[in-house]
Order: sequence, then structure tokens, then C-alpha cells
Amino acid sequence: MNQAVVERIRLFFIESPIKMARLQGVGNVKGTVKRVLVELTASDGVVGWGEAAPWEVFTGTAEAALAAIDVYLRPVLMGRPVRRVRETMTLLDRALVGHAEAKVAIEMALLDIVGKASGLSVADLLGGRVRDTIPLSFSIADPDFAADLERMRAMVPAGNVIYKVKTGVKPHKEDLAHLEAMRSEFGDAIDLRLDYNQALQPFGAIKILRDVDAFAPTFIEQPVPRDNLDAMAAFVAALDTPILADESCFDARDLNEVIRLKAANAISVKLMKAGGLLKAQAIMAIADQAGLPGYGGTLWEGGIGLAAGTQLIAATPGISLGCEFYMPHHVLTEDVLEERVANRNGHVVVPDGPGLGIRVSEASVRANARILAER
Repeated sequence: MNQAVVERIRLFFIESPIKMARLQGVGNVKGTVKRVLVELTASDGVVGWGEAAPWEVFTGTAEAALAAIDVYLRPVLMGRPVRRVRETMTLLDRALVGHAEAKVAIEMALLDIVGKASGLSVADLLGGRVRDTIPLSFSIADPDFAADLERMRAMVPAGNVIYKVKTGVKPHKEDLAHLEAMRSEFGDAIDLRLDYNQALQPFGAIKILRDVDAFAPTFIEQPVPRDNLDAMAAFVAALDTPILADESCFDARDLNEVIRLKAANAISVKLMKAGGLLKAQAIMAIADQAGLPGYGGTLWEGGIGLAAGTQLIAATPGISLGCEFYMPHHVLTEDVLEERVANRNGHVVVPDGPGLGIRVSEASVRANARILAER
């Protein structure tokens, strides 16, 4: 039996330029995004990679994730048997409260090692695949809506039909005009979704949501701040369009409260919120029992984090509403993978190699990212 243990941990604190600004209700991003890459080496020489991609207005900072791993989690992780993933994650939770992004990066790297050592993909380790491709959702969030519309004119004929519009940032009349433009040009050929990222206040929100309801979106994501579950429940009761909880649903405790109050019809599952692929599957097990489908959300992950997300969704039946794993192909000007995860006909193709199914090397990291610090 392989008794390999974690022998070396290396961290890369990186910054990647992005091609376009992104306007979102809870905060805006332009210029660059910061991430932490984790390289674990086992005593038998097998290497695994993980990624922490927090967002300061959503989960935390990349600087905090770097410190969490380097100072607090490293001592727990060194010498741990690589195959005892669940036990290791429990120990990390005991050593440090919160910092979900730092912990999921470590879990990714451990699962990558176990998969490579056994010849199995992470999806296999999580129970086996139920899907090989995942419908891809692109977010309409450019400050220049005309530029987004031009992108759609190229993407729709290529099979990209799911578009999630970031609403609530611009005036409501502008949002309505943009939705009208999209429906007028593309009609029912597109699967239209809306995401307010908590931009609305409960007072008066229902009138705004009834206006956008007329455009028949597939769902409306997180219209009000995360703690306003009573308002979310009122929207569920009043609207034809399903309500999706994102910021209101970080963990299993949040989900149980959402279910109790009937505050959503679906949930966004993000690895950076859940703190682990195993925890994300546990969250979806609860959602399955309540009849709430999942959507594969993201923050600002690059190829490593999104490869882990594809493996999770491939092995989790309930995450059935597609994913928004478009960053490496459409927003980042470069990524750290030797070869990007494939997109085909409007779908993300789940890598089928061992582990995460991707190739990362120190050379590919150094060639494709600005390294701000190494540990």
C-alpha cells in the first residue's frame, strides 16, 4: 500500500492581467486578479497542484489565503499521508477557522496527487462521471455593453447560448434596454440568466424583479444582500422565474436555512465558498433532497481551480444548470496551464487524464503569470 506523505509545499502568489473590466453588484474588477497556487510534492515524487482564488468583497483576500497556508496550514500538512484526504481536511478545519479558499487549494492538490498515483481522475475519486461536458455560461458584465453584444454575435453561432447578465450595477432602465436588445436580436436561441450580486435592497426590489421577469430568464441570482432571506422567500413566492441563492448559501448551515425558509429554488456551488470538493458534494446532497439544482459558479479562478470545478460537476448529478468557467478562455490574457481546458460547442470538456487532468509546471507558471511572492 502506498504510504506516501506530503514532503514539500511550495506557494506562488501570482497576478494575472484581464482583458476587460467586470462590473458586478457586490464589487468591480479591472486590470488584474490575484491568486495563490499550491504545489504539493509527495515523498514518492508525485506532484499535485491547487489554486486559491478569493475575491476581497466576497470571501477574502489572496494575501490572507497565502498567509493561511504558509503560516497556519503548512505545519499540519507536512508529513500527512496523501491518501487520507478527508482526515487531513478535518485537521485543517481544526487548525484554522474559515479561509475556505486556502483549504480547497490544498484539497485540490491532494486529490491531484492521489489521482495521478492511482491513474484515476478526480471525478473518478468522487464517485465517477455522470457527464463528460458541461454547458458554459458567459457573464455579460463589461462596462461597454456594445462590446458584450459584439462578443455574443460571434459566440452564439459557435454554440455558446447561455448568458448571465450582471444586473443592478447600471440604472434599471439601462438593464431593461440591454435585456430587450439581447432578446430582440437572439430571441429564444439564448438561455438568459440574471445576477444582481446583492445589488438591490429589499424595499422596492419586487417591482424591479417583476420588470425583468418579463424577459423569461432561467433564474435570477441573489437579488438582495445575503442575510435578507425573508425577502428572497417573498420573491420565490411572487415570481414565475426561479431565484438562485449564491452569497446566501456558502455552506450546509446556510443551505439548511435557505431550505427552511423556502428562500431559493436553486443554489450556486462555488469551490471557493465551500472549502472543498468533498464539502461541495455534501452541500449538493442536501440540495438534492430539497429538489434544488446547483449551478457551477466561480470567482476569479484560472485553469487549475476551474479544472477542479469541472471534475466536481462531472461527478455530481445535481449540479445540472451548467457552469461559468469562462475565465481562462475569455477574460485572462494568460493562464498557467500548459494546455487550457477545452471548450467545444458551448460546453466545457471535462479533462479525462489522471488527477485534475491538466499539466502545470514551474515553467508554465513563470511564463504566464506575474509572481509577486514565493514561499
